[in-house]
Amino acid sequence: MSVSTAPRFVRADGPDKVTGSGRYTADLTLTGALVAKFKYAGISHGRIARLDTSAAKAMPGVFAVLTQDDVPDVRFGPFVQDRTLFARDVVRFEGEVVAAVAAVDAATAQRAVDAIVVEYELLPVVNDVEAALTPDAPLVHPEWASYGAADALVRDRNDASFASIAKGDVQRGLAEAHTVVRSRYVADGCHAAPIEPRAVVAQWEGNKVTIWSSTQVPFDARSGVCETLELPNNRVRIIVPHLGGGFGGKCGFHYEAHVAALARATKRPVRLVFNRREEFVAPDRRREGIVYEFETGVAADGTITARRAKLLIDNGAYTADAGFFSQIAAMHALGPYRIPNARADAHLVYTNHQPSGSVRAPTAPQTCWALESHTDEVARAIGMDPVEFRRLNAVDTGGEGPSGQTYGEIGVQQCIAEATTGAGYGQPLPDDEAIGVAIGWWPSFSVPSGAYVKLDGDGSGQIITGAQECGTGAVMTLRQLAADELGMDAEAFELVYQDTSVAPYDMGATGSQTLFNNGRAVVAAAGQIAEQLRNLAAEQLEASPADIVLAEGRAHVAGTPDRGIAIAELAGIAAGGELLIGHGSGMPPGPPPLVGSSCVGDLGMAAWVAPQFSCHAVRVKLDRDTGVVRVLHVSAAHDSGTIINPVGAQGQVEGAVLMGIGQALTEGTTYDEQGRQRNAALLEYKLQTCADAPPIDIHFVQIDTPDAGPRGAKGLAEAPNVATAAAISNALAQLVGAPVRQLPMTAERVWDAMNQEAQP
Repeated sequence: MSVSTAPRFVRADGPDKVTGSGRYTADLTLTGALVAKFKYAGISHGRIARLDTSAAKAMPGVFAVLTQDDVPDVRFGPFVQDRTLFARDVVRFEGEVVAAVAAVDAATAQRAVDAIVVEYELLPVVNDVEAALTPDAPLVHPEWASYGAADALVRDRNDASFASIAKGDVQRGLAEAHTVVRSRYVADGCHAAPIEPRAVVAQWEGNKVTIWSSTQVPFDARSGVCETLELPNNRVRIIVPHLGGGFGGKCGFHYEAHVAALARATKRPVRLVFNRREEFVAPDRRREGIVYEFETGVAADGTITARRAKLLIDNGAYTADAGFFSQIAAMHALGPYRIPNARADAHLVYTNHQPSGSVRAPTAPQTCWALESHTDEVARAIGMDPVEFRRLNAVDTGGEGPSGQTYGEIGVQQCIAEATTGAGYGQPLPDDEAIGVAIGWWPSFSVPSGAYVKLDGDGSGQIITGAQECGTGAVMTLRQLAADELGMDAEAFELVYQDTSVAPYDMGATGSQTLFNNGRAVVAAAGQIAEQLRNLAAEQLEASPADIVLAEGRAHVAGTPDRGIAIAELAGIAAGGELLIGHGSGMPPGPPPLVGSSCVGDLGMAAWVAPQFSCHAVRVKLDRDTGVVRVLHVSAAHDSGTIINPVGAQGQVEGAVLMGIGQALTEGTTYDEQGRQRNAALLEYKLQTCADAPPIDIHFVQIDTPDAGPRGAKGLAEAPNVATAAAISNALAQLVGAPVRQLPMTAERVWDAMNQEAQP
């Protein structure tokens, strides 16, 4: 494994987590706290004919029962304002909140929920993305045209967000091709399924509310509370205790406003903790199901002449943060290839399913699975080794991507070489084993961020950041960046984070953006303190500030290490006068230019800042009697720029690969005819465990990326999740004799594919 030689250090949150002394949101107890529970729709589509809460309100121990009539009548949504806090008039998926109860204990709250009477006039259920786009399909939102929406969004009936990326002349490119291959694939939706369920605690003090929440995005949560309860930002404080995993599922604004409204109505603290079924059916963040159609033309020498793709993405009942998913999915459908003539059309389709949203690398793993499976089909059609086909057609340094973006130095070819060599690709294997290869990519999200850094009088430091730590270690790594800038030890810095009333804005633990953006802010803030230290040291040592070196906790004159002074002593001097405080805003790099392409529904994702590239090579074993697949070994190579924290980076790849194995083989949501989830429990929804983890060899192709993240880093947390399922699929196709065309590739689906292939 090739990684940075940067020193290891103890994570600031590590001891609390491994000893069990750390407190998560569900661990919080406040004097007099009430218990919150929700009344859910229970059906997928219906008009509310009667809603009667009188019996629930009359029950002893019940302090409040709220519906949409008890909160401001505000429509909200980050891209389309298509929902209200509680259901108003119509319910559109089974987990929609109709009412909320606050009671003295959980049993009383549940009895009150059960006592709420809701009668529905059933409406047609939109359960299929293809049927939803037909002209006579019932509308999930009949009033869709009246909703506020982002200006660039292209909408029509059940099509919530259409995006198209086009370059060159696809028809001509296909006509000129020596061979044209067409494929269809279907990916089921799946869940983030973090161990920690969602939890929210709210308490009012006067006209201000403090909310403790298990959210990945505290500032976004604050904005949602302010919007829906019509409050100014300075009256809402969001604090995040330790977070027990999120994987994107805890992004966005969820239930903070519901609990805050209950706390305001009861004048008591209120606490909400989901059970596991609620965790599956209620939140508006699940990985989207997608239907794919591909058509790729290649010349006689194997070069791609054209590619056309069509995607139908299951948006679910509300748009949440999925508004830009159609565009990002279109990019993944074209892939990291040189394609002179390309077109991808992606439709984000309303259904009566649970809403989709940002789960680790949204749209990417399943789209990479479909595209890379199709890519192997193309290679087989022309008799070319699939690895050689990728080497021939993948983008490279100085090349042009499918949307017209020109790339600087990138490591796609190195990733292919590292991953395949590490997997032993091309070596003889038993007839029940095969190695599949896939390449993938993912953007580095470039957004504003801010941080403060200060040194106290004893020389210890603090980093005050709005960044959110969801377990990746990205926030922990900020200490290392500050220490490097100031010549100090990382352990000398304490972190103050996950509190919207203390720190400057940050987008949160989403988009793999924390180190990429907040890291720049911390480096800038620490750089200001470094300048102050050099000036102070120059006065004490009678030298020029330009000659002062900060290293090993001291400031010394360059070339004369003995002529120096401890940073702690300088901090003490500053504490008697000017304090050592720095602030940084880490202004993000702008998007690269596009040449020769056009985009419809452009929300800024047709060109990627500091794109990450990967290649996974996976060896699998197939039991042909049962269709059971076992992953034996994974070789994962990544171009994620400079690796700042090697241990954290390795952990991200390991976790993402195991998550990718689950998405490939076992994790998928199934629905009944009425749009309700069939397998909303961990007994039926099969996650991978430690027992399923194969050996994983990790290779980092470290290419310094100027004008990207700190020290030339790119994002990392989502990219390793992209290519795993695709590589497994391509290994399976070799063993089955044909691709398994539905994700997850369960034993039943593999067995069916084998038997279909065996039929004459």
